[in-house]
Amino acid sequence: PSLDEMCHLASEMEREGFDIPLLIGGATTSRVHTAVKIHPNYARGQSIYVTDASRAVGVCSRLMSDDREGFYEEVRAEYVQLAETHARGRQNKARVSLEAARANSFKPDFAMHRPVRPSFLGTRALTEFPLEELVELIDWTPFFSAWEIKGTFPGVLTDNRYGPAAKALYDDARRMLDEIVSARKLTANGVVGFWPAAADGDDIVVYKDEERAEEHVRLHTLRQQMARTAGTSTGRANLALADFMAPANSGVPDYIGGFAVTAGIGEEELAKSYAAVNDDYNKILSQALADRLAEAFAERLHQIVRKELWGYAPEEHLSNADLIAEKYAGIRPAPGYPAQPDHTEKGTLFAMLDAEAQTGISLTESYAMWPGSAVSGLYFSHPESHYFGVGKIERDQVVDYAARKGWDLEKAERWLAPILNYDPRRMEAAE
Repeated sequence: PSLDEMCHLASEMEREGFDIPLLIGGATTSRVHTAVKIHPNYARGQSIYVTDASRAVGVCSRLMSDDREGFYEEVRAEYVQLAETHARGRQNKARVSLEAARANSFKPDFAMHRPVRPSFLGTRALTEFPLEELVELIDWTPFFSAWEIKGTFPGVLTDNRYGPAAKALYDDARRMLDEIVSARKLTANGVVGFWPAAADGDDIVVYKDEERAEEHVRLHTLRQQMARTAGTSTGRANLALADFMAPANSGVPDYIGGFAVTAGIGEEELAKSYAAVNDDYNKILSQALADRLAEAFAERLHQIVRKELWGYAPEEHLSNADLIAEKYAGIRPAPGYPAQPDHTEKGTLFAMLDAEAQTGISLTESYAMWPGSAVSGLYFSHPESHYFGVGKIERDQVVDYAARKGWDLEKAERWLAPILNYDPRRMEAAE
């Protein structure tokens, strides 16, 4: 949710009469996002994209020079060009109406692939999960990316350019990881649950029990609206996560799963212990390892779900490389990610799982998880389910989504701001 918070902060600075420069940077941002989304909210001052903190020195030097206004003019001219290019690109990407997108939905074969009933319904907590089981499932490639070392593990360790730095970092990480595991410096908690469920249009109805007479909660999904050529290929359908569930009127009893895991219990205290002695390197290293252990926990739990708890793939035998390549059956999409960009659906998932009480993970007001080293999502079992990105959506879907969620349009546009294919302010002015 940080991208939209940046826009909100910029608009608040404008409202309060600020005129100081606002520097935007970090992994989730981009020059285009700054030009198109943030810059228009702060006309009194100037928003300036900076790749990362190390590049801020040169920018700040120019901002403190006598030629600040000249620098502003350069930035503004660049942003105008970026915004115009972005607008043209958006116009060239044809979208279809929500009605047409729904008519071209993905229709899996539920007759050939009858859903398997999970071994239990409801939730089950996994407290103090053995860290030893997680270490060998760590995907190290994102770990190196976080340190701006490019390459795929383990090849990056012998890379001509990054090899020496990668090897030194990896050795330090393994030493700390061994210490974390042996001394139990971090605790891994999780919760997993399964419920009877069915698709109702673009919603997923989660039932209280196997009778399927009483609705427990309702999950809301978003549908792709990019123009597609109708056909039987899964790649050409306009997808929504609800497509992977058997429809309520199909007579096929289907199920959905959910989970929340963390390896970050104790993470804050560990990081503070390094910060107290000004050891920023090991502070950041410990946080990066907690994050990798949480992702490994999600991987391990999904494996247990497929083979045992849900048991729809009991004969699965996959290597760690296969798991990283997602060669398993079923998916575990998360709210806030491309297949379901609405972070607020995390609130419904946490309520289903009673996640805070069972794991110690809480949600902030913007639906970020705390501790930060946490992963949550839904489980879909159908063998034709697959990951995808919703992409940009049109106003007709936002209006429909708001009605389904019980929101007003302004609230829907605020939470869905990163994926809107229109500018709400211009739309309001036109009306």
